[in-house]
Amino acid sequence: MDVSFLGGPQPQRGVGVVAPFDFALDRELWRWIPDEVSLHLTRTPYVPVEVSLDLARVVSEHETLGEAVRALSAAEPEVLAYACTSGSFVGGTAGERAMCEAMTREGAVASVTTSGALLEAIDELGARRIALVTPYTWSVTQALEQYLAEAGVHVTGRAYLGLTRHIWKVPYRDVADMARRAVTSGVDALFISCTNLPTYDVIPQLEAELRVPVLSANQVTMWSALRRLGTGAVGPYQALINPAARPGASPLNPPRPPQGQGLPEGPPAGPPAEGGGWT
Repeated sequence: MDVSFLGGPQPQRGVGVVAPFDFALDRELWRWIPDEVSLHLTRTPYVPVEVSLDLARVVSEHETLGEAVRALSAAEPEVLAYACTSGSFVGGTAGERAMCEAMTREGAVASVTTSGALLEAIDELGARRIALVTPYTWSVTQALEQYLAEAGVHVTGRAYLGLTRHIWKVPYRDVADMARRAVTSGVDALFISCTNLPTYDVIPQLEAELRVPVLSANQVTMWSALRRLGTGAVGPYQALINPAARPGASPLNPPRPPQGQGLPEGPPAGPPAEGGGWT
């Protein structure tokens, strides 16, 4: 059958993604992507180091970023995204900005990182009191809290797993259990850290149960990158990408996407978080 009348595939807009060598959730990233956008992924070189602050520093070195961006240049992405939370918060807010500058300098297009996207998403929701869920050890979790504190964001509760490997194998039930432990009354949003932690399907369920916006590492990364293309992420019942799903929004008159406006607090939900983490 002659299909030449179809004229070929529709033009694709590209997002170049730099991920750590152990990243295992390519398919999850794609689930936030609209049909007209394509992802072009590359990974940092393998190093025999477990998940730790040392690994975060290694996979975020500017020389490593430069090599990865050059590898993506042939695909001509319109925006670059560094998909690693710890790798982008380990140097603090100044280190995160320097990473974006290094990628933009090498690739000549706008760049985002997961941790920078997190702050952008927090501002979008007007949130300042955040609950944290991480698969990390305490030292890495603490470094994330310090990064948020530097940006004026207060962590009200947290739960963490203490893992140093195979994070992508954590089931949704463990993520949900941690979320229930971390969320306390008066919290503005929940952040689930690590791009290697599966979160896509658990976000709408947690938002419905806990009555607070739920952010995740992969979600904010794709949302931020797509914003720079002038388009939006896709996904069911997620407050970040659908203002009508935010607490206080009227289903008959959904608000316009806020630009740094405040978010009404949802009702208290979930048991108080215990001090420290759990394994």
